Amino acid sequence: MAIIQEQSEKTSCLRLQGSIDISLAEELKKTLIDALKAGDEIRVMLGDATYLDVTAIQLLWAAEREARRAGVRWVFVDSLPEAIRAALRDAGFEESLLAGSSTHSAGEAA
Repeated sequence: MAIIQEQSEKTSCLRLQGSIDISLAEELKKTLIDALKAGDEIRVMLGDATYLDVTAIQLLWAAEREARRAGVRWVFVDSLPEAIRAALRDAGFEESLLAGSSTHSAGEAA
């Protein structure tokens, strides 16, 4: 279980590894808030995640919505494990963000 954040000048890269559950909710929330404040793009890597509980999914959903509102680009990078893709889709993430194994994004200002 790990949440790893790497920051460049305008991009935050977040890698979630293993099982991300309520025990990591506070750390995940802080990391997402920091990423939203830090730049123009957030890259989320879930390829090494094995499980996201409802708390983690809600935090990701809320952060993606806030990124969209703020004009921050939100990008899923990596191939998403099928169970995680299904859970994110069920939580309301747009299919265009989740399909396939390449980079997918949303969040351009409307």
